Amino acid sequence: MASLQDLKTRIKSVKSTQKITAAMKMVAAAKLRRAQESAEAGRPYATRMGQVISGLASKANKESAPALLVGNGKEQTHLLVVMSADRGLCGGFNGSITRATRNEVARLRAENKTVKLFMVGRKSADALRRELGDIYMESLEGIQGTSVSYGDADSIGKTIRDGFEAGEFDVCSIIYNKFKSVIAQEVTLTQLIPAQIDMSAESDMLSVSYEYEPEEEELLNALLPRGISTQIYSSLLESSASELAARMTAMDNATRNAGDLIDRLTLIYNRTRQATITKELIEIISGAEAV
Repeated sequence: MASLQDLKTRIKSVKSTQKITAAMKMVAAAKLRRAQESAEAGRPYATRMGQVISGLASKANKESAPALLVGNGKEQTHLLVVMSADRGLCGGFNGSITRATRNEVARLRAENKTVKLFMVGRKSADALRRELGDIYMESLEGIQGTSVSYGDADSIGKTIRDGFEAGEFDVCSIIYNKFKSVIAQEVTLTQLIPAQIDMSAESDMLSVSYEYEPEEEELLNALLPRGISTQIYSSLLESSASELAARMTAMDNATRNAGDLIDRLTLIYNRTRQATITKELIEIISGAEAV
């Protein structure tokens, strides 16, 4: 049985941990509101960009359409852009991304595809480095957080577009956590290259006759690179909001668990102290009777 001093030291240690987790919860909650607003504000723009590209794609000549839209005719090499956090203590946020990446790599390899990884965020990169580090195309840190910028997203998009034009891969997809609510985040896999076509938007555009100037191909050449950067930026915003929500929930649970542990340790401490006092009284009484 632990001594009273050991119990007192542990109670003090757990109380210190509880103060830290409570502070981290409040910091995450304060940052979450702005990150959530940014993620939700970016969705309409990204959605509309996809609809415009889909509408133009429905009118464009597939033979002369940009490669970013129709691909290069091959599907052998796949690039996965993986978005995780740079820090831990956010529940299953990083673990879910790591598992999804591992499963997707296994699925593609089972189809005899070549896989490359573009890691954004340190945690999943570190977790997968031992088994998949040899297929890393690039690994970036410090991109995500409360100050996600479009410039960073555009830089990532340019690197991806340059790699595609150089023939380093044929298909590119992105894996990230989409913000659903404070207690729910959804791991999402979205294809970037070739561009995914929204069939509902295409049907809407076909119901109305449009004349484009300049031609559809020229518009697509200008919009497709921006569309990739927009999707990456939206994914960064979603991932940042999801990370803060997961951290707030995890720290709230940790604070509650610390409180429960303090209550149990305090009860054990009081019982041990009472047993020690009772034992000493019995010894005194026994000694007095012996005299």
